[in-house]
Amino acid sequence: MAETPSSTDTISTLTPDLEKTTSLVDDVIDSQKYRNVPLPVFTTPQDTLTKSRKIAISTFLILCNSVIFLSFGSCMGGGFAVGRSFHVYDPTTTAWIAASYPLTQGAFVLISGRIGAIYGHKNILFLGAAWWILWTVVNGFCTSSIISFSIARAMSGIGAAFVMPNVVAEIGITFPPGKMRNLSFGFFGFGAPVGGTIGCLLIGIYIEWVEWRWFFFTTAILGTVLFGALWFVLPPETAVDKEGDVDWFGAFLGLAALILFNFVWNQAPAVGWSTSYEIALLPVSILLFAAFGLWEHKFAKSPIMPLDIWTAPSFFALVLVVLFSVMSYGIALWYMVAWQQIIRHWSAFHFAIGLLPHAIFGGLAAPVAAWLVPRVAAQWILAFGALVVLLSSVLLVTMPTQGLYWAQIFPATILMALCPDFMFTAAQIVTTNSVRRHEQGIAGSLISLLQLYGASIGLGFAGTVEANTNKHGEDPLAGYRGALYFVIGLAAAALVIDMLFVRVPKDEREGWQHEEDAIVKVG
Repeated sequence: MAETPSSTDTISTLTPDLEKTTSLVDDVIDSQKYRNVPLPVFTTPQDTLTKSRKIAISTFLILCNSVIFLSFGSCMGGGFAVGRSFHVYDPTTTAWIAASYPLTQGAFVLISGRIGAIYGHKNILFLGAAWWILWTVVNGFCTSSIISFSIARAMSGIGAAFVMPNVVAEIGITFPPGKMRNLSFGFFGFGAPVGGTIGCLLIGIYIEWVEWRWFFFTTAILGTVLFGALWFVLPPETAVDKEGDVDWFGAFLGLAALILFNFVWNQAPAVGWSTSYEIALLPVSILLFAAFGLWEHKFAKSPIMPLDIWTAPSFFALVLVVLFSVMSYGIALWYMVAWQQIIRHWSAFHFAIGLLPHAIFGGLAAPVAAWLVPRVAAQWILAFGALVVLLSSVLLVTMPTQGLYWAQIFPATILMALCPDFMFTAAQIVTTNSVRRHEQGIAGSLISLLQLYGASIGLGFAGTVEANTNKHGEDPLAGYRGALYFVIGLAAAALVIDMLFVRVPKDEREGWQHEEDAIVKVG
C-alpha cells in the first residue's frame, strides 16, 4: 500500500513551487521586461461575480446614471416654461435654470472620484444619491423664486457629481478592458440623450396637465427605487486607495476656480460686464486656476488629478476635443429650445415630442460607438462626434424664422444626438483604459467634468455672444444666430485639433494588463 505523505513532506514538496511563484510576482512588479508574464490573480469581490450578477450591476448603474440626466434634461427643455412661472422672461436670466445644475455637478466631479477611491466608490455613490434625492424633493417646493429654485438645482447637482464618476469607477472596476466594459460604457453614454429627452418629455407633460413641481417629486421617487435596487446588486467593496489622502486645499482651489469662473460667465449676459463684481471675480477665478495648477504640480502630496494621467498619448488634445464638442452640443440644444419655444411658440410638451428622435438615435448610437472602439482608432470616433454637432448647428443657424419641423429641426435633432454618445463613450473608454484599476474614479471624474462643466460654461460663453449680437434685445433671433455661429466655431476647432493632434490606436485588449491591477487584495 502506498505510503501517505506526512504534512511536513507535503509542505516541503510545495515550498519550491511557492517560492517560484513569489519570485515570479516580485520580478513582474520590479521589472518592465516581465510585464507580459501571466500572473497569479488575487481576486476582488467583483472578479468572482456571476455573469448574470454583472449584467444586473451594469443595468442598474446605467439606469441610475440616466435618472440623473432626467433632471438635467428637464430644465433644458422646460427651462423657459419654468422661468415664466417665476415671471422671468429674459432668456439670459432663464439660462440659470438650465446652467445651475451642471455648474455644480461639473465642478464637484473634480474631487468625487478621488474621494470615492479613498472611502469606497460604492459608499460615495450612495451618499451622493441620497443628497441628490433630498434636494430634488426640495426643488419641488421652490415655486416662488427663480433664485431659490436655481440654488436648489445647484445643490442637487452636487449630489449628482458624487454619483456619476463613481458609477464610471464601478463599471471600470467591475469590468476589465474588453467587450463587457465597452458595452457598459456604450449604454452608459446614452444617459445624456435618452435620459435627457425623457426628462424633457416628462416635465412637458407635468407643465401641460399638472404642475412642474410634481416632476421633481416623481423623479425623486424613481431615483429612490433605482438606487435602492443598485444597493442590493453591488457587492461589498474595499476602497481601492483606503490609505490615501484627499488634497483638501487643492480641492478648495479647484472648486473655487471652477465655480467662480462659471458664475462670472453665466451671470454676465444678464448684468453686463461693467458690473463691479463681474470685473473683480473674473481675474480672481483665473488666479485660482493658476494657484490650483501650481499646487497640484509642486506641493500636493496626493494630487486630485495625478500628472501621470496626462502622459497617455494625445491626452491633452483629446481633452480639448471633448470639451469643445460638449460645449457645442449644450449650446446648440439650448438655442434650439429657445428658437422653438420663444420664436415659434411651441409648448414644452410639443418641443419634447419633437425631441424624441434625439433619444431614439442617441440610444442606438451609444452601443455602436462602444463597438467601434476596439475596431477603429479613437480619433475617428471623436471626429465623427465633432462633425455631427457642427452639421446640426449649420442646419439650425440657417433656418428661416418660421419653418417646417421636418426641414431642419428634425435632421439637426438626429445629428445632435450622435455627438455625446460618440464623444463621451470613446473618451471614457480611452481614458479608463489609460489608467490603472485604482485610478478609475479619477478617470471618471475628468471626463465627467468635461461633459458637465462644458455644458454649463458653454451657455455662459454663448449668452455673452447672444447679448452682444441681439441689438440690445430688439432682435433676439440675431442673438440666437450669433450663439450658433459660435457653436460652429467651437465644433470646427474640435474637429481640426482632433485630426491634427489626437493619435490613439484602437484598443483590442481583453482583461487587466498591469500587475497591480491583477494583484488586489480581498477586503
